[in-house]
Amino acid sequence: MQIHEIKVNKKHQGKKSRRVGRGGKRGKTSGRGMKGQKARAGHKLRPEMRDIIKKLPKLRGHGKNRAKSVNASKQRPVAVNLSALEKVFDKGDTVNIDSLLENKVVETKNGKKPLVKILAKGEISKALNIENLAISAKAKEAIEKAGGKVI
Repeated sequence: MQIHEIKVNKKHQGKKSRRVGRGGKRGKTSGRGMKGQKARAGHKLRPEMRDIIKKLPKLRGHGKNRAKSVNASKQRPVAVNLSALEKVFDKGDTVNIDSLLENKVVETKNGKKPLVKILAKGEISKALNIENLAISAKAKEAIEKAGGKVI
């Protein structure tokens, strides 16, 4: 007898099969897919919960913070104070978006004319004519008191 002629008494001695997934001949996950409740032993889904979950609407198309993304497209007016108008304009001048852009009181946003609102911060002594601009109640009162008009 030589060493290459030695045979094992018991077949597959010391070699054990992998016990994975239990049941079926699929190996590794045994057809259960990957992870999650359905892949676990003894899993049980309550059908009424599934129905409730399916009825919930999915929020779509607004990113993480819906309030921020929805209101981002809303154009907000640029505030212009009476003190700024006092410095730039002369008595009897007409104040509108074009004249504000021309005198560089406000700037264009993405090539578009911005919305402008005149606020009552500061004082005004010149009679100015305000056209097509949003204006606060106190600012309107101050302009009319100085002899100006709001159209």
